[in-house]
Amino acid sequence: MPLEDYRSDMETCCRCSACKFIPLEKVTGYDNVNVCPSISRFNFHAYSGGGRLGFGLALLRGRLEYTDKLLEVVYNCQVCGACDISCKYAMDMEVLEPLYEIRADCVRNGHTLPVLDKLAASLRQQGPMVLGAKAKPGEWAEGLSVKDYTRQKTQVIYHAGCLTRNQADRWKTAQTTLSILQKAGVDVGIAKTNEPCCGGRAYQMGYQADALDQARRNLELFAKAGAQVLVTGCASCYQAFKVLYDKFGLQTGMQVLHTSQYLAGLIQEGKLKPRKKVAAKVTYHDPCYLGRLGEPFIHWQGKQREKHMRLYDPPRIFRRGTKGIYEPPREIIRSIPGIKLVEMERIKEYAWCCGAGGGVKESNPDFARWAAAERMREAGSTGAEILVTACSRCMDNFQGALKDHQNHLEVWDIVDLLGKTI
Repeated sequence: MPLEDYRSDMETCCRCSACKFIPLEKVTGYDNVNVCPSISRFNFHAYSGGGRLGFGLALLRGRLEYTDKLLEVVYNCQVCGACDISCKYAMDMEVLEPLYEIRADCVRNGHTLPVLDKLAASLRQQGPMVLGAKAKPGEWAEGLSVKDYTRQKTQVIYHAGCLTRNQADRWKTAQTTLSILQKAGVDVGIAKTNEPCCGGRAYQMGYQADALDQARRNLELFAKAGAQVLVTGCASCYQAFKVLYDKFGLQTGMQVLHTSQYLAGLIQEGKLKPRKKVAAKVTYHDPCYLGRLGEPFIHWQGKQREKHMRLYDPPRIFRRGTKGIYEPPREIIRSIPGIKLVEMERIKEYAWCCGAGGGVKESNPDFARWAAAERMREAGSTGAEILVTACSRCMDNFQGALKDHQNHLEVWDIVDLLGKTI
């Protein structure tokens, strides 16, 4: 949708600053009330959701030009959706969608960041959206006895994701996922040499046409596999396949699940049984694109009633982040003997972002690691020994922050934790 279609949402913003904090009813202390990494880091209203909505209106009205400072504010945002969800605690309006469209306008008008242009160019050449990727196609799966869904029929597709495929320290998690699935008797296949990018990160960065083109190519590839289920361990990929493609009006023809959902289901069915004890206190980080942004897309067609800013005909349901994937990872953790799960203060739809989303890791790595360090500080305050998450990009950013800040926490992927006990 063009930015103009969100004019009413942007005009509705009353600058109340609800987008900067978790809702008052959710506050349990002083230290962890902020919800938006950008405003928390730069401490100026322009860097908040409401501030950026003001930018959008100014662009529509011709009162603002594309400048280096404008681009700095627009792109120093993880588009994690926290501002949107906090606003919607009380309001019926879109905050995140206009932010996507502001970025799309920047791309259409040629006002982008070179590092993000480089990632988009890689996608157009059917390469990974990962800077400095050196891994050979399929190198992560060399020697594995597993079907190739591009050549063989399979019931379940496992999609590893760009970062996992192209970063050697992530290969173990993907290999462990396949091992667990095969132990449970799952007929699983991978794209051994040419797994495609989901395209979701291109959308986050404003390259909407590239994301849509990639989605269409992927659907052609998936259709040939004849699979019933698509499973991925990448939160961004999950959100792209499950939510973004639906937003585009495209259907995968498969049930789309995150690995945590699929593995939790296998445990419930008795096909997997965690047996080995892991004596540890752990806390769980909700990835943005699995949690609040993983909520199913809600289609709506209608109009606002004349002279009523927030009344719709027919009535409209807004996505408020409450129906994201929250319980399956926690169910896996609780199923492991010896584990004690302790929660952070900001969890589920109000979880603090790891800092890596929206191209920020590539365009401003210092800001990305600052956000990760903030989350690890919160995790450490629980007394946990291990920070568990279910997203390869969260893992990557947290581990980078570990090197900078010498935090005592270990960082584990939910799959690696489960693999220790199967």
